Amino acid sequence: MTDQPPSPTAIPSPAALAARMAARPPAAQPTPPALSQSARFGRVDDEGRVFVRFGDEEREVGSYPGASPEDALQYFARKYDELIGTADLIASRMDNPEVSTRELGESLSTLHAHVEQARVVGDLEALTQRLAELGERLARKREEESAQRAQARAEAIVVRESLVAEAEELAAQPDHAVQWKRSGERMRELLDAWKQQQRSGTRIDKPTETALWQRFSQARNTFDKARRTHFAHLDETREVARAAKERLVAEAERLSTSRDWAGTARAFKDLMDEWRRAGRASRGDDDALWERFRRAQDAFFAAKDEVVAAEDEEFKANLAVKEGLLAEAEAILPVTDLDAAKATLRVIQDKWDRAGKVPRAAMDRIEKALRRVESAVREAEDRRWKASNPEVAARANSMVTQLEASIAGLRADLDAARAKGQDKRVADLAARIAAQEQWLAQARAGLDEFGH
Repeated sequence: MTDQPPSPTAIPSPAALAARMAARPPAAQPTPPALSQSARFGRVDDEGRVFVRFGDEEREVGSYPGASPEDALQYFARKYDELIGTADLIASRMDNPEVSTRELGESLSTLHAHVEQARVVGDLEALTQRLAELGERLARKREEESAQRAQARAEAIVVRESLVAEAEELAAQPDHAVQWKRSGERMRELLDAWKQQQRSGTRIDKPTETALWQRFSQARNTFDKARRTHFAHLDETREVARAAKERLVAEAERLSTSRDWAGTARAFKDLMDEWRRAGRASRGDDDALWERFRRAQDAFFAAKDEVVAAEDEEFKANLAVKEGLLAEAEAILPVTDLDAAKATLRVIQDKWDRAGKVPRAAMDRIEKALRRVESAVREAEDRRWKASNPEVAARANSMVTQLEASIAGLRADLDAARAKGQDKRVADLAARIAAQEQWLAQARAGLDEFGH
């Protein structure tokens, strides 16, 4: 054969290219090749040379010594069919989204190179047109992939922007509003998400990625600095609180054996108020110090309660005496004879004082009950004093006299106005007389209280 194909080390043959792209296993049994219809585009001359028609021209593609003209044409036609098969395979792979344009471009370039040097018989114009169509399809696929990559990069930038924005939001929180544990965990999650985007997400352009990372890193540094400052200050305030509570515990332990019940109880209340204002130490220190404070407080109040319980038992008899005295005092009410009521109350008060203390639980009730009787007697005494006060009585009598004189004058004026037919003046005078008569009735009622 004298077709002299190109070196296989420079450009793969169409058969080898088709086999590599299709990855088909070889047939188990060889079969006779079918006759190719591409042979109609060639001829063999008397000297055994093979020609192919290309438009209005012919060109020699080679020869097949020792073969019949039909076999020679079939040989070169089948080589053409292999090129067509490779073009078909490339076309079908263009519809597969998993095949990259880079791989398709390499295959198409290899096919182009082989076609340019091929010695084949077939429809070369159709093959040339097919290659042009494949080139156009590849260009469109590249544009689509480029658009998809651009969209993926845009979406990846949005994801990175959201991570940065949340990190900056966490870093911008005012110190008093930060939940440090939860915010710290969230900041670590954002960093993990950023790393995941770098590992498996769509790559974005370096300047944009650098700018976003700088913002993200700045937010993390700001947050970490604020957290360190917060906990350093917290450690400081906890130490101050611990020292203050150590002092309060020492004072509580000193007071725990006191027997000044009232004064020490007030002192413990003051210590408790200081404890609340002292703030919190560390959890371990705070719990331990509170346990010591509580034990000291409980020791004092347990001793106090024991003494009070013994006193209450002792004072039950006093309570019975005062209950009886209270019944006598309440029998005074309502006060009708002030002098007798005062005398009786003085006797009851003397006995009351001699009766002594009562149980603490009954003290407030029984003291208030006696105070009500004493108040009623004082009010009766105040009323009698007012009734016997000569200055007050004189003022009340003077008011009655003045009102009576004024009303008499107004009535004289009223009679005169009626005689003259002065209706408006009559109405005014009548209204003034009615008002002053009300005042006179009130003044007379007050005067009656003085016995006049």
